[in-house]
Amino acid sequence: MQFNKINLDINYSLKYGLNMTKFVVMRLTAKYQIHDIVKFKDQLLNWASNFDKTAVLSGENKPSNGIHLQYNYIVAVESLSEISVSKNCFSTLKKYQANINDWLFGYFTYDLKNEIEQLNSTNNDGLNFPQLFFFQPKWVFLIIDNEVIIHFPKNIDRREVHLLFSKILKTKKNNLINEVSKINSTVDKKEYIDIVEKIKQHIQLGDIYELNYCKEFFAKNSIINPVNIFKKLYKISEAPFSCYFKANHFHVISSSPERFIKKNGLKIISQPIKGTRRRGKTKNKDLKLKNELFNCPKERSENVMVVDLVRNDLSKTASKSSVNVEELFGIYSFKQVHQMISTVSSEIDEKINPVDVIKECFPMASMTGTPKVKAMELIEKYEKTKRGLYSGSVGYFTPEGDFDFNVIIRSILYNSKNKYVSFMVGSAITSNSLPEFEYDECLLKAQAMFEVLEND
Repeated sequence: MQFNKINLDINYSLKYGLNMTKFVVMRLTAKYQIHDIVKFKDQLLNWASNFDKTAVLSGENKPSNGIHLQYNYIVAVESLSEISVSKNCFSTLKKYQANINDWLFGYFTYDLKNEIEQLNSTNNDGLNFPQLFFFQPKWVFLIIDNEVIIHFPKNIDRREVHLLFSKILKTKKNNLINEVSKINSTVDKKEYIDIVEKIKQHIQLGDIYELNYCKEFFAKNSIINPVNIFKKLYKISEAPFSCYFKANHFHVISSSPERFIKKNGLKIISQPIKGTRRRGKTKNKDLKLKNELFNCPKERSENVMVVDLVRNDLSKTASKSSVNVEELFGIYSFKQVHQMISTVSSEIDEKINPVDVIKECFPMASMTGTPKVKAMELIEKYEKTKRGLYSGSVGYFTPEGDFDFNVIIRSILYNSKNKYVSFMVGSAITSNSLPEFEYDECLLKAQAMFEVLEND
């Protein structure tokens, strides 16, 4: 592996916090050109997986596709400080982010809704993830094309940075063998159809207009190799918001195609997904399915409803008249599916705290329903599993207070301590929903997870 050093210089200084000064750092940056970037990213992932705290965010950086990715690979490892909380989560994060004012990587679970609204979550939880977890990494790797930018604390000897590459290149792949027991479902097809019919009755009565209903697949007493599973899942999907996140024995293996929310300066964007079709086996069949998705009245209706929810959520922190639908009914093609994605943006005042922007939009509209609070009440009633991190979010804050977070869908969650593997899938239920079609859509979304778990 060859690499060329470009430069090494001070990139920014971090403000000193009030009560967390020992965790505040000043950082330097080093830039390198890597000749075989594909191989390097694989070795970097292998190396990063050895740490107790690891975040790997992977997506193709193609500005023309409307996804607005700043980097196509981000790796953060080794915790300098962290928070792991299950109550007063948003206020704790708000203080932590403001005082540390550094790179932070972490997640929000769906059930943080209970802090925002008068709701609860009492369904079964086999994973037991903390409600919220964030860590301040020692090392941050940002990759754009063949360039690697490393952010590291100023007090690190520069020789250690150069030696880091030798450590990464010498890291061997983890050969842990998967031992997955039978994958079960919390809801069989008959019960799923019955529940969808009940949800449609609520729609007919005017309780709701749309609801995202999900079901869990799970395997107990199972051992998986999270890094190898992540590599296989990404190879199948190449989804733009894929991630591997590790916090001790909690693992997130995600091939998410959906962004929840991003902040760049004073601009906020959200890109909800509603509308799915499988890929066709021939070019003509693929184009037919793509056009079918774009012209489907049901999918358009779902998409418009979620866009209206996002507009309302963004308006809570937006400057006057700044909420804008930049794209409606955009059709995006991924390896396994076509998706209908819309883009909604807003501008915020510089005094608005970045954590407050996220809180006012949480949970994301695409995973709840309309009206939002009533939909979440019915989700709790009809789903069998506590969602936890599923339909939550993984992402990062920058030292400047910008952020980017995905939606945890098309994802495998794993507690290596109790050997519990879980993945959930769902679809939007409207008055026009055909229960069997919705069931088939769930199976389509679950296909990649089954493939990587059962065919190792």
